[in-house]
Amino acid sequence: MANIVFIATSLDGYIADKRGQLDWLHSVPNPNSVDTGFIALMERVDGLIMGRNTLDMVLSFDCDWPYTKPVFVLSNTMTKVPKGYEDKVFVVKGKLIDIIADLNAKGFNELYIDGGVTIQNFLKEDLIDEMVITRFPILLGGGVPLFGELESPLSFYVIKNEVVLDTLVQTTYHRQRA
Repeated sequence: MANIVFIATSLDGYIADKRGQLDWLHSVPNPNSVDTGFIALMERVDGLIMGRNTLDMVLSFDCDWPYTKPVFVLSNTMTKVPKGYEDKVFVVKGKLIDIIADLNAKGFNELYIDGGVTIQNFLKEDLIDEMVITRFPILLGGGVPLFGELESPLSFYVIKNEVVLDTLVQTTYHRQRA
């Protein structure tokens, strides 16, 4: 069982710019649509967990629904999923440890954790087992940070480090547990 982060950041650690936008993700050309690991991740995971803001961002993209697995949205205010997504998106609430236990009991053991606040909250509860972070060669100078405050340090170790699309540095970290 693993809770996995797969995300892109700027060199200075932001996942969205000062306007909350992701336009900077297009700063590195990918004319041949080379997969940078997303397809393999989707084949590996059983489902995704994201926050309401991340869901809203994904729904605003001008593309088809990008996920082939169930998406569990953390929200205390959302009562129903957007029309047309009832078989794809499911609202969950409660303590993260309880949500994970419930999903694991239902066979969702490999989970992709997405969204800034969601990732930060999972890290605060020490519920992240693996992180794949792809760093773009751009300084945003502010925006939405990937990481936030922690009560105590969390140690990770590098299991893979590679250059993707000749310019992106993608590092895979595993949580070091005692």
